[in-house]
This record gives sequence, C-alpha cells and structure tokens, in this order.
Amino acid sequence: MELPLFVVDAFTDQQFKGNSAAVVPVAEWPQTALMQQIATENNLSETAFIKVLDQGRYAIRWFSPLTEIDFCGHATLAASFVLFNHLGCAGEIEYVTQTVGSLTVVQLADGRIEMSFPNQAPEPVAKVPAALLEGLSATPVEVLKNRQAYMVVLASQAEVRELSYRSELLKTLAPFDVVVTAAGTEHDFVSRYFWPANGGDEDPVTGSIHAALAPYWAQRLSKSELVAYQASARGGMLHCRVVNDRVLVSGYGVLYLKGQIYV
Repeated sequence: MELPLFVVDAFTDQQFKGNSAAVVPVAEWPQTALMQQIATENNLSETAFIKVLDQGRYAIRWFSPLTEIDFCGHATLAASFVLFNHLGCAGEIEYVTQTVGSLTVVQLADGRIEMSFPNQAPEPVAKVPAALLEGLSATPVEVLKNRQAYMVVLASQAEVRELSYRSELLKTLAPFDVVVTAAGTEHDFVSRYFWPANGGDEDPVTGSIHAALAPYWAQRLSKSELVAYQASARGGMLHCRVVNDRVLVSGYGVLYLKGQIYV
C-alpha cells in the first residue's frame, strides 16, 4: 500500500516553529493498528488521517505516537492547509469526527486557517489532585478542568515560561492532560501544555485546548477576540474568537515535507 504523506508546521509562518503534524489522505481507513504504527513511526505530536466523504466533507482521525486522540487542533489546521493548498479544495471544509461533532474550517484572506470548535469552557475543580500540585513547580492561582485537561492558572507569564514539571506525576492524572496559563504581556494570554499520559512530555502548540482557554480568558479580560501564544521551545501564535457556543481558532501553516508512505 502506498499513501501520500505531508508534514506541516502549524500555528506559525516559519519552518521549524509551531507544531508539526503529519497528514495522510486515504481513500478508505486502514486498520486502526496500522494507523497507530504509522503515527508512532512519524513520531510527531499528531498524525491526521483524512478520508473524503463527499465534496467539501471529510472524516478525520488523529493519532499521537502513543494512542488515538479525541480532538486535535494543530493537526486539523495542518490537514486543512494540505487540502486548501495542495489538494485543490476551496471554500468551507467540514470535518466529521468521532467525538466532537462536526468541525468547519475556512481559509481567511490573509492565509490564516480558521477552525470552528465547540466551546469547551472549563469548570472550577473542587478538590485539586495532589499529583497535580506536586507535579508543577509553581503554585496555582486557580484550577479548572474540562473534558480534555486540568487547567492551571498561574500568577504571571514569567511563571508559565519558567515552570518545571514532573512527568511521572502528571502521567497519573490520565486520561486528563495539563495546561498552565496566565495573562500575557505581549499577548492576551500565554500557555504551556503537558500530556505525558497521551502523547509526550510537552506539546509545542495545542489548538484544541484553546476551546477551553479562550472562553476563560474572554470572560476574565472582557473581550471576545484574543491573541494567544503557546510558550513552548518552538512557540506558536493562535488567534481566537468566542462566538456563542463556538470558539474560532486560526493560525498559519507552512509545508515542511511531501512524500510517500510504503506499507
């Protein structure tokens, strides 16, 4: 079997920044075990497999090197970048997912790709797990949680950037990941994302968690349009708009690789 392979740096306009995702268009789904093996071999934060359903509609599945993922923003951006710029798609793309319903994507006039996600605002946590407190070097101002991750609010951008963490403790919070965040100085807010149970130690840029971060900061800052920065080693910029029950997240993509898989 031969499958096309694209690698795109997402949420950046520069190669070697943002978060890399592999994109594999398929006519029919390969066996799940094979898709996992391909994702493990790619060894990127995510590999997105996309299957055409009809014009402008695609099914999408996301795999980390460890497991299939419920929801991934940067790999959705990467898949859309490939469809818009290399596979002849125009207008609106609709993705049908297994866990978060339908996602719609458009390419804006400035080249950014804008994705419509369900609003997944977090709720305060009544009892904070000891492993979360012990696994982070900074003391939370507030701890919340949504279906994806614990959200730890810190006092400053400096604390987010300087934070150290203990993966072996954060791993025990599975199936939940951990995002730390604070108000920004150059941006509305900043974050870092850790997911040792599901993908790796630190994710470079995590589009999906902004469906939780953006509603939180929109309320805190009393504004519906925000610019976010994920302060990983690679770094990434995300533009967010909160519109009723949807969160619109947009960013750029850059092609790194185009090739072929032989399995």
